[in-house]
Amino acid sequence: MKKATFLVFGFCLILYLPQALRAQVGLRKVGQSTMNFLLVSNSPRASALGEAYCALGTGVESLFFNPAGVIELNNRFEMQTYTTRWIADINYLAGGFVWNMQRYGAIGISLLSVDYGTIYGTSLLYNAEKDQYPLGYIDLGSVKNVGAYAFGLTYGRAISSQFLIGGSLRLVGQNLGQSQLNSGFKNNNATKLAFDAGVKYLTDFHGFRFGMAIRNFSSNIKREEIDEQLPLLLTMGMAIDLLEVVAPTFSQNNSLNLTVDFLHPNNYSERINYGLEYILFDRFAIRGGYQTNQDLASWSTGIGVNYDIGKTNLRFDYSYSNFDLFDGVNRFSLGIAF
Repeated sequence: MKKATFLVFGFCLILYLPQALRAQVGLRKVGQSTMNFLLVSNSPRASALGEAYCALGTGVESLFFNPAGVIELNNRFEMQTYTTRWIADINYLAGGFVWNMQRYGAIGISLLSVDYGTIYGTSLLYNAEKDQYPLGYIDLGSVKNVGAYAFGLTYGRAISSQFLIGGSLRLVGQNLGQSQLNSGFKNNNATKLAFDAGVKYLTDFHGFRFGMAIRNFSSNIKREEIDEQLPLLLTMGMAIDLLEVVAPTFSQNNSLNLTVDFLHPNNYSERINYGLEYILFDRFAIRGGYQTNQDLASWSTGIGVNYDIGKTNLRFDYSYSNFDLFDGVNRFSLGIAF
């Protein structure tokens, strides 16, 4: 009884945190990091839940949120591909593969590619060129070799039936084309090794679980004379199946997952994400979520379908995220587990 009371109190505390953080909203640490593409969610399920996914994510999807969840896989192998139509004609393509080695843990591989679309370059004018170029700059045409990528290797293991740990090593890079200087052209490319680490604790109280992860831990990147940080993110999350609490007999093939994440980034003030997911007959899912303390993002929604063919499981997920000032963001994923 004491344990259940403690867990419920902890979850209520997370729900209350936005009230305590309102005073910090004005302390926005914008412009503090580079390679912010690493913070964009590619998972439709996670995005539909407001990206409150630190405690809930499992298998391949945990590669991008909390590597400790990589061991939570019912099948031996799992693969998924993701596509995201981001704002400003930016497109993300991602994929992951996980091999569950049972008592030896699980190994995962993740890939991410970012297409920034067509970027046009310009050059400043010398005084003698002002009459020749009335716009005040020289149009250099489209910039070549612009984009970003990340390749990751993950290992996770169950220390006990309730305690999981995991870590990832990723090579991340960003290509921003060339700059035309007096001395010639300069490549604006950067690569870095980044680390993720996470833990999970699975309680025996109605599917209640904790998760904590740190993502994009790395040394600084030197651009010109400025040291830039990767978008370091510390996340603490909780999730619970509400059906197991209020209707245990109905929860055998159905779930109502409530999930909450508290985020502490190095490039903004603290945030809280919320998500709610209803799974019917372990086949169909309806999801909704909300992100607080965001300049553009707010609510999101999505659906999911999975189907078993023999020992093979096929899965499809879709999400829509609302953005102020921009069109909404659509995400799709296809997965297979066997």
